[in-house]
Amino acid sequence: MAFPSIVIGIGLLLIGLQGYFDFGGVLGVKEHSPTALIPAAIGAVLIVCGILARDDRLRKHVMHVAALVGVLGFFGAIWRPAKALATEGTVDLSAAPVRLQLMTALLCLVFVAMCVQSFVAARRART
Repeated sequence: MAFPSIVIGIGLLLIGLQGYFDFGGVLGVKEHSPTALIPAAIGAVLIVCGILARDDRLRKHVMHVAALVGVLGFFGAIWRPAKALATEGTVDLSAAPVRLQLMTALLCLVFVAMCVQSFVAARRART
């Protein structure tokens, strides 16, 4: 799980940087918001966890921390779109921050699912 952690961490890092700097003017972001870097911070933590997980002694503990970061990242990213859906009955997908939040939530959810699958496979391999 070290390599997928690094790959998904890089994806989250790119989402955060895209949201902050708006490379190529794709999103139409006119001001830099520090909160746009939250996915980049989550990605950086996952990259560090992936690098540390290459050590056999640390792998189990570090990957559990990475899974926790993924869960927190999912709930943190899905919070605002879910709140808007509950209160307004719709989510404005034309807004760049909403799209970035949903992409962050999706990547975190995929990562957590991969972690759970890996944890189950490791448990079965031990028995």
